[in-house]
Amino acid sequence: MKKYLLLITMAIVIVACNTTKSIEKQVNNGNYDIAINDALRKLSNNKSKKSKQASILLLKNAFNKATKRDLDRISYLKKDANPENFEDIYGLFQKLNNRQEQIKPILPLYYSGKEVKFQFSDYTAQIIKYKEETTNYLYGKAIILLETDDKLNARQAYNDFKYIDKINPNYKDVNALTNDALYKGQDIILITLKNNTEQIIPQRLETDLLNISTYGLNDLWTIYHNEKVADLNYDYTLSLIFKDIIMSPEHIKERQIIQEKLVKDGFKYVLDSNGNVKKDSLGDDIKEDKFTKVTCEYLETRQFKTSTIVATAEYTDTKTKQLIDRFPIESTFLFEHFFATYQGDKRAIDGVYLDYITNRVVPFPNTEQMIFDTGEDLKIRLKEIITRYNFKG
Repeated sequence: MKKYLLLITMAIVIVACNTTKSIEKQVNNGNYDIAINDALRKLSNNKSKKSKQASILLLKNAFNKATKRDLDRISYLKKDANPENFEDIYGLFQKLNNRQEQIKPILPLYYSGKEVKFQFSDYTAQIIKYKEETTNYLYGKAIILLETDDKLNARQAYNDFKYIDKINPNYKDVNALTNDALYKGQDIILITLKNNTEQIIPQRLETDLLNISTYGLNDLWTIYHNEKVADLNYDYTLSLIFKDIIMSPEHIKERQIIQEKLVKDGFKYVLDSNGNVKKDSLGDDIKEDKFTKVTCEYLETRQFKTSTIVATAEYTDTKTKQLIDRFPIESTFLFEHFFATYQGDKRAIDGVYLDYITNRVVPFPNTEQMIFDTGEDLKIRLKEIITRYNFKG
């Protein structure tokens, strides 16, 4: 028991030493906030234990260095006098304040019986000041971006308005401007289907192909419509153009196989050289399996039929009426069904062949069903094209 307790104590000491070395390494590498978080986790319970004394000094060291680094950076940004820096300055003051708030709950801390003092500052005034400076600057910048009638600028304006609302909720007309920026930054695409074949496309296939909700395509900046909305200016059209539908004849193909197999067919007694039945160690008769060769004539019938849709997906810029991209698509669907009969010993048949024996001939799907089934694969390919495509805005 004493040996067991000693091992546990040694393990705890080793873990504590490794944690302390890890914190020290983070400080030496300039990762002050990581070091602070690690030290706070270690000191979150039993902070007065002797094994945690080193972590207290490392915490103070990391805090002092992190504070100096951030204040030096703020001083530099202020001297630069560039309004673009307001957001960074605001963020640094927030960081300074949050770091102090992290440490406060664990205080007081003592090292060798003396309280370890942390020098905290009140950054409230600076945070308020630079929150306003950041808000005013980003608001003016976003307004200018929004007036350019450029999609990428509208998206940047949207991000700026969202940030303003995060740090300064309900500022002026930011909510309305955010919606305006979203609308101006979106690409709106109309998906259409054109049939340039001499075949009739089933209505349910057309409905399914144009069912946008099943594609999961819409994101913040790209919106797809499958029905044209009056008075809405679309940026692009995506036309799925059916060029050809190829339907094969209904095929029936037969093949005959002779199958043979050795199957277990009872047992026989094992005899010794004198013709007597051998006995095992318990005095029981020794038996061995007896195998018989069986044969079966297997007649398999395969029903199959194929349909192929040849199409293209074409992106057109509605403003210039120019084709901007074209993707060929070809999808094939195979209908296939097997059934079989046999003559002879069924035991000779195994594997998938045995399953076919229970099958019966089935009607071939009609043309409409074949086209619809081919459209399932076509839909997958169309979605791949849409999700890979990037609009430049």
